[in-house]
Formats: sequence, structure tokens, C-alpha cells
Amino acid sequence: MLFLWFHSLILTPESDLTKIENLHLAKIKKMKHLLFIISAFMITQTQAQDKTELPGNTDLPSTELELKTLAELEKGLFNYSVEDYFKKPEQSSFQFSPDGNYFSFRQRDENGKSHVYVKNTDTDKINLAVEEGEDLIRGYGWANNSRLIYLKDKGGDENYHIYAADIDGKNSMDLTPFDGVKANFSNSLKDQKDFVIVDLNKNNPEIFEPYKLNIVTGELTQLYKNEDASNPISGYTFDKDGNLKGYTQQEGATNYSLYYRLGEKEPFKKMLTTTWQDNFYIAGFDYASGNPHQAYVISNLESNTDELILYDFETNKEIKKVFSNPTFDVGGMSRSKLRNYEIDYYYFNGEKSTTIPVSDAYKKMHEKFQNQFGDKEFNISSVTDKEDKYLIYVTSDKLYGKYFTYDVNEDAFKEIMDLMPQLEEDNMAEMRSLKFKTRDGLTIYAYLTLPNITLTGAKVPLIVNPHGGPYGPRDSWGFNPESQLFASRGYATLQINYRGSGGYGKEFYLAGNKQIGRKMLNDLEDGVAYVKTLGLIDDSKIAIYGASYGGLATLGSLVKTPDLYTCGVDYVGVSNLFTFFKSFPPYWKPYLGQVYEQWYDENSKEDQEIMKKVSPALNVDKMKKPLFVIQGANDPRVNIDESDQVVLNLRKRGFDVPYMVKYDEGHGFGKEHNRIELYKSMMGFFAKHLKGA
Repeated sequence: MLFLWFHSLILTPESDLTKIENLHLAKIKKMKHLLFIISAFMITQTQAQDKTELPGNTDLPSTELELKTLAELEKGLFNYSVEDYFKKPEQSSFQFSPDGNYFSFRQRDENGKSHVYVKNTDTDKINLAVEEGEDLIRGYGWANNSRLIYLKDKGGDENYHIYAADIDGKNSMDLTPFDGVKANFSNSLKDQKDFVIVDLNKNNPEIFEPYKLNIVTGELTQLYKNEDASNPISGYTFDKDGNLKGYTQQEGATNYSLYYRLGEKEPFKKMLTTTWQDNFYIAGFDYASGNPHQAYVISNLESNTDELILYDFETNKEIKKVFSNPTFDVGGMSRSKLRNYEIDYYYFNGEKSTTIPVSDAYKKMHEKFQNQFGDKEFNISSVTDKEDKYLIYVTSDKLYGKYFTYDVNEDAFKEIMDLMPQLEEDNMAEMRSLKFKTRDGLTIYAYLTLPNITLTGAKVPLIVNPHGGPYGPRDSWGFNPESQLFASRGYATLQINYRGSGGYGKEFYLAGNKQIGRKMLNDLEDGVAYVKTLGLIDDSKIAIYGASYGGLATLGSLVKTPDLYTCGVDYVGVSNLFTFFKSFPPYWKPYLGQVYEQWYDENSKEDQEIMKKVSPALNVDKMKKPLFVIQGANDPRVNIDESDQVVLNLRKRGFDVPYMVKYDEGHGFGKEHNRIELYKSMMGFFAKHLKGA
């Protein structure tokens, strides 16, 4: 499965090494996927450039005064400001050191920068470990008990470098100091404290190869060569000791073969071949079994949804099915290294995040957590090697997030941080889970966030907010600062997991093939029609707003159904599939065969005709309603030309199109002050067209 992930550009409180490693696991899961990933630690930003070097048409952006005037159209007394929702938390991203003697966290300064600090749990002494400069820290984590590693890029080019620093801030260094090279964190090596495994495209910009990296000296040792650029290896599987056990190789553009070897001196043998439409990837080896070739695999080869199975790679046979859900893809499992890798729980993302306790030890702990946190969602964000101290992140649709510690020996919980204490739960809006049928019979899941005023029977304007992607990502239940901001201003928000979204099985995912600008937009329209039947919204005031692919969906909807929506906001959105395809970076090119099967084939005359119809920049003559466009000038994923085209073409037709461009940003605004300005202007735009300001 290929997914082009243009996800909602919302900063979340969690951006740590665990998430980076989990993201790598997701990448292995999507071996056959081209990853356009936007997550909490990968929102790009760029350095200011000289006026003569500014990208795009510099005559098009609205002036600061024009945008300020737009923002001032939002009038009224509100309980919460835009800053209350989008200012970075004062402290966030807490993690224990492996031995539990320290915990780290990020702390915001007066300039909106979030530095990494380390606190001694015995003495309470705090040290600055990593200072965030002009380039944002995308993620960080503990490499061992004395050293942290973190990710940064240069000016938003998304060529991420891996850095390391001691916990007192000394011996900081760029471990992958290669210009134009992208470093992907691959595997931690718990029993080799000074080493990690990374993937680099330093030998060929189109393909990645694995290296063992010394986090103290920066010494790199290449572990395998990826030499066939026409059939590149798309991912590597290592065990906990850093032994390369297998890899997945692309064959013929759209097929993928899994190779495995029984020993370091044995040859790799082809185990099976699948297409990009299938999942079969190793989630982790079964170290408890004593069989080094027995592994937990997530697969959909014999099912619609991803299921967890136990597989023997020596015999190349499935041993048994371990866990599955008939509707939702399994997310994975968590194991206890202390208890010989016993499985503690399985998890999946259904209408809400769901955990299935397995081990007796975790069942007891899970019950304690449920008794402590009630109906809130809770996640273990960090645990010590001795498994005697846990950091737990607690959240809900109305709670941004709180951190708690749980001391196993003392059987005691302690709240250590409320990330957004200014946002009182009782004042936040409810997010409801919905389910409806499309015009062609598909079951679609969605979320509706409602202003509290609807409890009095009042009908409110609706903002339809399609997620990015489109293939693979999905919206989930939980706290969403955008939806909460909209609710505080009297707007409902509808988030629809249209066909092609991830998590709902292979059939639903593949139903999105070649449906960009077509049935994917029908799903949005059918969702709006369903919500109208609930009697909660003002049918005459419906806006649409989305980022990246969501921006394309916004533009496409204003073209396809110009009478349905009152206005739209396009944030770093694709507008022209022809120019978008031509802007792909080198390491996406091996996957064009899959793009042509899933999106559209630019070389097919039939698909070219469809691409013309679903590229909004080529159809602005069909647009009738007001549009606000937002773009990071140095966006490496969606070039500024995508937004320039729409703005220029609409203005030629006499449209007044406010256009916010930030020349120090990329694919999504990472700087706090830019993000706040964005939402103030957006609220002014919605006030003008949904409230008649």
C-alpha cells in the first residue's frame, strides 16, 4: 500500500524517539508505500531568504495589513484566544531515561522555542541538554542513560540529520553531516548503548541503505548495499541485536518481494512476493520462543483487515493467528522485555483507540489505570528498563493532555504536567463518532465536533475538514485544537474518513484508487447530507477547509459542488496534478508505478483527461465561492506554484483571494507566531462568510 501522507498540520504534545521508531515500523509496514509524512516532528520550516531569492510569484501574497484587516473581522468576546489553542505547551514530551534516574522534557521559552531539558529524579537538578535554534527539533529521545539523540533539518529541506548530545548539553554533534542526504532513524539497540541503526541515501539520492551509527564518535558502518536502483530495497528488518534478518525489494515497479536469511553467513532467499496492495511485514521477532526465525507479522494476505499472526520463516509457514478485528486493522502489540518479551496488550484504532490487555501483569496494571483515569484515553509514553516507573499520557476529546507518573513499587500516581491548563475541560466541545452509508453503499466513519450552544437547540455553521493523505492516514477521536477553536467560535466540524483512508481494511483502502476528485469528494458530500438530517447545523452556512491533500479536496469541492459550500480555505494544497507529479523528489521516483495505479497515470491519455477534470487550478471557471489560500514558500512537498496557480487564475476572474505566504515556512507552519497569525486570519475569513461580519 502506498500512502501519500498529507496529514493535518496540528502540533501534538508528543514528539519523541519512540514515535520516530514507531514511524519507522510504519514505514516497514508500508514497504511498498511512498511516504509523504507529516507528523508532529516533521512539520517543516525554513529560514528567511533574501528578497531576490524568494520562491514563487512575490506579487501575489496579501500584505500584512490586508491579512490583519481580515483577522479583525472576527469580533466578539470569547472565553479563549487563538493563542490559548495554538501556543506551544510550556512543557511537553516527557520521557524517562532507561534507568529511571532522569526524565527529560521540552520547555517553551518566551520566543516560542522548545528546548530539551533533563531533570535528575533524586536531586531535582535540571540541565539544558539541547537548545532549539532557528531550525526546529523534530523529535528527540534517549539513546542510552547518558546521551540523547534528536532530529533536525536545514531550512525545511526535509533532509533530516541525526544529532546527539550528553545530558548536560556537552559533546553535541551532527552524526550525519552530509549535505543533501536524508537520515531516517531505523532501530535502537538496547544492548549496544552507543549504537543505533539509520538509513541514509548518501550513495544514491533515490535509494536508502542501512548503517550502524556510533552516537559518541559519529562513526558509520554500512550494513548492506542497495545497488539495484531499478529494483531498490525499500526496507530492512533487523533483530534486537542489530542483525540484518531480511529486506523487502521492489520488483517491476508495483511488486515487492520479502527476502530472509537463516544466518549471517547464509544467502538471502525470497520468501514471498506481494503487490503494493498487500501488507506483510515483521512487527517483531518472538524472542520468548527460542526460535530465532519465529516472528510476529502483520498481514492482510488472507484477510480484509490487517491481522497479527505468528510466522516461522525457516519453514516459511504461518504458525497461528494471534489477533484481529473484523472491521479495523490491528495496530500492533506491546511486550515486556523484563518478562522475556511476554505480550502485554494488542491495540487498534477503531471509533476510538482500543487496547486489549493480554498478560496477567498488564491486566492488573490496566485495571489500575482505568480506575485512576476513568473514561479518558491513556497511553504509556515511557517506561524504565526495570519497568518500575511509567510515564502515562492522558487525554480525551475535551482534554488536551496531562502527564502522570506511576511508581510500581509504591503503587502511586502523580500528576506532573497539565499541558494546556488554560483550556478547561468543561468548556470544551464534544467530539461524536458517526457512521453513514455513501450513495454507492460504502460504510464511512466520521467525527462531528459540536459547539456547546447546540445543546440549547441552536443550529450552527459547519466546517468540513478532510484529512491529508489521502491514502493511508485517517482522522481519530480525541482532542483536536482546530476543531475546539472552531467550536469556541460557534462552528461545528465534520471530519470524514473517506474511501482510501487507512485503518478500515484493504477493500476500503483500495476503494479510493483513482478516485481523487471523484468518489472521494462524493463521500464528503454524502457526509454533509447525513449531518443535515441530524438537525444540528445551518444548511446555508457550510465551509470546507483542508491541508495538503485536504487542500486539494477543498479546491476540488469548490469546483465540483460550487453551490454546496459557502467558502473554502486551502492550506498548502495540491491544485494541479500535472505540475505536482513533476515536483517529486528523487527518492519518490522508484514508486511512480504505484502512483500511476493509485492516483492517475500521467502517461495514459484516458487518465490525462481525468487529471484535467480533477485539477482545480485548471477549472477555476467553475468556482463561485470565496477562497483563502495559505502556503509555506519553501514547501518541498507541495511547491508554492500549486497555490500561486489558483490565486492568479481566480484573481484574473475578478475574485478577491486573500493569500498568506510565509517565506520562513515549508509544508505546514512550524513556527508558533506564524501558526497563530494563520488561525487569526482564518477566523476572520470564516467570520466574514459564515457570520456575515
